[in-house]
Amino acid sequence: MELGMIGLGRMGANMAQRLVRGGHRVAGFDFSAESRARAAQNGIEPAASLGELLAALKPPRVLWLMVPAGAPVDETIANLLPLLAPGDTLIDGGNSMYKDTQRRAERLAEHKIHYVDCGTSGGVWGLQEGYSLMIGGDAAVVERLAAIFATLAPAPDRGWGRVGPVGSGHYTKMIHNGIEYGMMQAYAEGFSILEHKQEFALDLAQIGEIWRHGSVVRSWLLDLTADALAKNPTMQGIAPWVADSGEGRWTLADAIELGVSTPVIAASLLERIRSRDKDSFSDKLLAAMRNQFGGHEMKKE
Repeated sequence: MELGMIGLGRMGANMAQRLVRGGHRVAGFDFSAESRARAAQNGIEPAASLGELLAALKPPRVLWLMVPAGAPVDETIANLLPLLAPGDTLIDGGNSMYKDTQRRAERLAEHKIHYVDCGTSGGVWGLQEGYSLMIGGDAAVVERLAAIFATLAPAPDRGWGRVGPVGSGHYTKMIHNGIEYGMMQAYAEGFSILEHKQEFALDLAQIGEIWRHGSVVRSWLLDLTADALAKNPTMQGIAPWVADSGEGRWTLADAIELGVSTPVIAASLLERIRSRDKDSFSDKLLAAMRNQFGGHEMKKE
């Protein structure tokens, strides 16, 4: 098959490269000339504009959007609309909010343009290992694109699938990321306890390596954790500041709307937010409270 990749950053370029390796023809556009040049070295045909990209593809055209969620997706679609024709397909492989995806699909349907949402997991390892693909969209359209998904996935018969109508792919990926928050928090807290048990002088990298084989807590995330500990056992040079890209918040909001209890995901999200408070007023106030009712000593800055 042939496909146009819009967005040749770390994820988009790697996905395009995996498709080329799988025998597909891929043209790519990115605003960065450097990104286009780098992609060209890996067999991707560079386009200097969206118009040039679409002109390089035979109709009906398939375009994969790999741009940041939110306004950039809407802006890209607005720029594409005058260039698209009925029967063309847009695939959004980013972490878009599923309600935005449903809204965009309705708009494009008015122009007889297909919209497919593909929640994509795999990160920087996807080029080598393949990507987990959670796909939402019309069943016939997804089936027509099966060769693309099968090439991007870890294997043609696993790691990918249509999970439901448009919006369901991004919704499934949103919940996936909420689970990821909780798993990461549990690993971080467990290893923190081990690190604080100075009595045993535990080797955290060794423990992580032991757990990777046969343990009930083994996972790819643990593999990456063990690797990080082996490279930097004390986490030297890393600031205790953890970002969140939105999916955990969306997961929690939807859980509240549905009346589903998710204390682990909620706590892990709040811990990430707390990590950014360098001058915690709440902690200072807690210390003051303890001093007020019990005369407990307060540390001075």
